[in-house]
Amino acid sequence: MTSNYSKSAIALIAIGRNEGQRLLDCIKSCIHCVDKVIYVDSGSNDGSVDNASLLGAEVISLDMTLPFTAARARNAGLAWVQNHMPDIEYIQFVDGDCYVDEQWIETGYSFLCQNHDYAVVCGRRKEKYPEHSLYNKLCDIEWNSPIGDAKNCGGDALYRITALQEVYGFNPNLIAGEEPDLCFRMRKQGWKVFRYDAPMTYHDADMTRFSQWWKRATRSGHAYAEGMYLHGRSPERYYVKDSISIWIWGFIIPLLITGLVFSVSWYCFLLVLLYPLQVYKIMRYQHKRGYTWQDSLLYSSFCVLGKFAQLTGQLKFFWGVVTGKRTKLIEYK
Repeated sequence: MTSNYSKSAIALIAIGRNEGQRLLDCIKSCIHCVDKVIYVDSGSNDGSVDNASLLGAEVISLDMTLPFTAARARNAGLAWVQNHMPDIEYIQFVDGDCYVDEQWIETGYSFLCQNHDYAVVCGRRKEKYPEHSLYNKLCDIEWNSPIGDAKNCGGDALYRITALQEVYGFNPNLIAGEEPDLCFRMRKQGWKVFRYDAPMTYHDADMTRFSQWWKRATRSGHAYAEGMYLHGRSPERYYVKDSISIWIWGFIIPLLITGLVFSVSWYCFLLVLLYPLQVYKIMRYQHKRGYTWQDSLLYSSFCVLGKFAQLTGQLKFFWGVVTGKRTKLIEYK
């Protein structure tokens, strides 16, 4: 920790719609840690706007006549801070269905104060109720990513405002993957991203149905496709490998299996075996990271199954490119 922690240097921007009690928990968890909480609402009808104001947050109601994206909501909050709080040095972004760990703001602030070449630091996001459904548990495992220097962060992170201004904030046209896109553009300018081994936020995925998980995976496939479309020609080959993997497992191998099933059944059988082998490979890796065999099998199975959902997201994006029609927001809640 740093002894010169000053909440007057930090603002927090939360975004959400109809989050109810989750939004109240979010604001209460952080309003004492920062100079100001700015809540950007995207058409709530559950009293979120009034409740956020009563708790002391500055409320911005997003213009919903325009296509909504989380990136546009975050940019609206960023613009308000730039116009009304010119002395702010750092901004914590958080989704309205999360609450912030009581130590995180000071921890992240300390890191950025001591490491001037880093634009963003994020801690660990944990699922509040992983035991409520296997889909919640999958989110909890997914968010347990390696610590240290990273290529990107998620929706919750603490940013240096000068770095945000340098790349003009989030890309408002992206319906998903706006944070990795932002981090990519900041890294091109020489900035770094760090994942810190400390609790940051607690999230309520509230996923209880397979259809919700499928939509979430579809959205990630769309993000990979659009990211590759925008930055795939860069030396980093941004999201190219991820997209190729989706097409191999979700389309090419099934196509080969279909073509061989009526001719060379032996080769068809070998191709089918690739899927359980891939599940086993991922399962072993997760088990080495400390997960039980049961949780490792759960996660690895859905990783492989997710390739098919991600393929639908890729197809949605490329169909939009061909037709010139923008893909609508893919929401799982």
